[in-house]
Amino acid sequence: MRIYMKSETRYIFSKGDLLQKDFSIKFSTDDSNIYLPIKDTKEIYCFNEITMSTKLLNMLAKAGIIIHFFGYYENYIGTFYPKDYLFSGKLTIGQSQVYFNRRMDIAKAIVKGIAYNIHFVLYHYYRHGKEELKPFLDWVKNDTCMLIEKCSDIKKLLSVEGEIWARFYSTFKYILPEDFRMNKRVKRPPDNPINALISFSNSLLYTKTITQLYHTHLNQTISYLHEPSESRFSLSLDLSEVFKPIITFRTIFDCVNNRKLTVEKHFDKKLNYALLNEDGRKIFINEFENRLNQTFQHPVLKRKVTYKQAIRLDAYKLIKFILEDKEFIPFNVEKKI
Repeated sequence: MRIYMKSETRYIFSKGDLLQKDFSIKFSTDDSNIYLPIKDTKEIYCFNEITMSTKLLNMLAKAGIIIHFFGYYENYIGTFYPKDYLFSGKLTIGQSQVYFNRRMDIAKAIVKGIAYNIHFVLYHYYRHGKEELKPFLDWVKNDTCMLIEKCSDIKKLLSVEGEIWARFYSTFKYILPEDFRMNKRVKRPPDNPINALISFSNSLLYTKTITQLYHTHLNQTISYLHEPSESRFSLSLDLSEVFKPIITFRTIFDCVNNRKLTVEKHFDKKLNYALLNEDGRKIFINEFENRLNQTFQHPVLKRKVTYKQAIRLDAYKLIKFILEDKEFIPFNVEKKI
């Protein structure tokens, strides 16, 4: 399978050329051609060497199609990002003013959102007999809000966030099989199967957030929890954080505990099992997309929405905070809002 199609996303795994053919995208390899209609495509993921023409890029830019590039080790390389078509000078000025005057309000809300959603995800396992999780769940529920509120600057807040994630990772020994245990979080490059899954899934979630924010008026370079950066869309890093427990780790736990992925079958043995092989990558992407497109009843909108749409709704909440001073509360998986 050279291209995997899910919803409006196209995943390309083979070497080839991306070309424009009339009003379609043509993916050409040595032995076949695949045509992708422009109107049904919103984003493309490239996991192999791809050649593209400026003619194609011009067409993709006009259609607002985003392309994400990954390297051989499943590391995120970068994104072809069409020029902002919803650019708002007023909102950019507002984002900047909030950064200087009320940055901590947003940053604290994000860290609280991380803690709430981690608690919800792990409480499922506690209810199903994993009583060893109780000390962590009690700490998250009773202590983290106080620790967050006491923070007077970003550096201290990031330290609390780091402690939340570190304690969360320490619970994996209670809910994952032994061959997926984590000694410590290692990112660049991952050093074992669980670190590989986390890094890959976080990169997918980050790029999904980039795509959702592209369709808002927000400036992706102005962020609040993460430092604004010239080399990345740091606001997407901010807004993706609260969805990691729901999307990244729920997908990982499901794939591992239900043996949809196994170390022997789905990781590259030559690389110390620290990289998904092609079969493993396709399985994980399918499960990730299923999770992202899972629907729930939104209590305010009174209709079904997906978790992918919830990311954009969080962006709209941030806009309301900036322009209308309405409290910013990131997505809470328990309340579904």
